[in-house]
Amino acid sequence: MQAMPPHPHKQRTGLVRLWHATGYSLAGLRSAWGEKAFRQEALLALVLLPLSFWLAQDWMQTALLAGVVMLVLIVELLNSGIETAIDRFGGELHPLSKRAKDLGSAAVLLALLLAGGVWALALYHRFFTHG
Repeated sequence: MQAMPPHPHKQRTGLVRLWHATGYSLAGLRSAWGEKAFRQEALLALVLLPLSFWLAQDWMQTALLAGVVMLVLIVELLNSGIETAIDRFGGELHPLSKRAKDLGSAAVLLALLLAGGVWALALYHRFFTHG
């Protein structure tokens, strides 16, 4: 059995690899911008990320508030990747395709609930407690 030669992209090293990897990442973000859910979450992040510096009372709260917002974007990107990979195999309905897409969607929902809960608690702490 003949070994497959390594993919040309895998042979890059150092700054050349980093340069190309950055290009692929930016292409992924451009592609994600075409997804309505990602666009909505990214626009909300443009508001919430600066707001986290105002709302937080120390660097740990800032990191938590900003972190959960970034987590939503990360999970949405992964969900879009799952959906794209499933869609590559065709449009026919299949229980495993549905399950994969539903699981990705559930991950986004949990990330959104986590972010909403953290932000709600931070707002409550900031405006309704005296401590």
